Amino acid sequence: MNYPTLGRTDLETAPLIFGGNVFGWTLDEKQSFDMIDAWLDAGFNMIDTADVYSKWVDGHTGGESEAVLGRYLAARGNRDRITLASKVGMEMPGAGRGLSREWITCEVEASLKRLNTDYLDLYFAHTDDQSTPLAETMDVFDRLVRDGKVRYLGASNYDGSRLVGALGAARDIEAARYDVLQPHYNLYDRHDFEDDLAAICHEHELGVTPYFALASGFLTGKYTTYADIAGTAREPFLGDYFDARGMAILEALDEVAHAHDTTPAAVSLAWLMARPAVTAPIVSATSNKQLDQLIAATTLKLDDDAMTRLDQASR
Repeated sequence: MNYPTLGRTDLETAPLIFGGNVFGWTLDEKQSFDMIDAWLDAGFNMIDTADVYSKWVDGHTGGESEAVLGRYLAARGNRDRITLASKVGMEMPGAGRGLSREWITCEVEASLKRLNTDYLDLYFAHTDDQSTPLAETMDVFDRLVRDGKVRYLGASNYDGSRLVGALGAARDIEAARYDVLQPHYNLYDRHDFEDDLAAICHEHELGVTPYFALASGFLTGKYTTYADIAGTAREPFLGDYFDARGMAILEALDEVAHAHDTTPAAVSLAWLMARPAVTAPIVSATSNKQLDQLIAATTLKLDDDAMTRLDQASR
């Protein structure tokens, strides 16, 4: 069977992807519906979620984001307007985890039911599972593609050697392969992707959709000192960023934002979108003001001096 591949052109109907982890968490259901409407009205079309969103919230068990999205699709009847991605592999509390044949087969059905759809445009292995043979994982993903439940496949949280191994396993058994990588990549967190994965993505023509594109909010410039996050829920996520390099990045972001009459968040995303390997970063918004900053990033063109300033600060 010959499979089409999903690459840069397929994902570039809009240059950003909305991260749906906020649905049913920091956005309630009505707010989520309103944000999705605004996202589509702004000309974007892709939404990324996962089975485990938002299991970290007290009283949640996973599936909350997918369920909100499913009710949205039922209410609006606009599934054809949305390119929809979800993920499998991380632990669902009290249920299971991994990339075995049994777990993927079970969990894709649960995701489709919650999402109120009969197919996913893109289905990610959310994290590597070294306890399951790569050939087994790729074979069961291949069956989902053959059955029409999934259009394309992606990988997240793989290192370079395991990504190459998965691509090779798919080739060896003549199965559908990963066509997209979702790495942790932003202006601060550069080296894991650039040193280990970027060349592989180029060689194999993989689309790249980075998560934590704004480093959990650090690159928005909202938090300028460690004192701003000390003792808050942000401290575990952002504490390590306030080193000398992080402060140099914030200084460079402020300078470039001022020169271009925009925000540090828009500059951070513009830098990321300008990277040659990147197809479309994943971002989230919980207010119209934040959404406006994301929209502004898509039209912001940084000159060579700005790119050099940011590159030097973040090395």
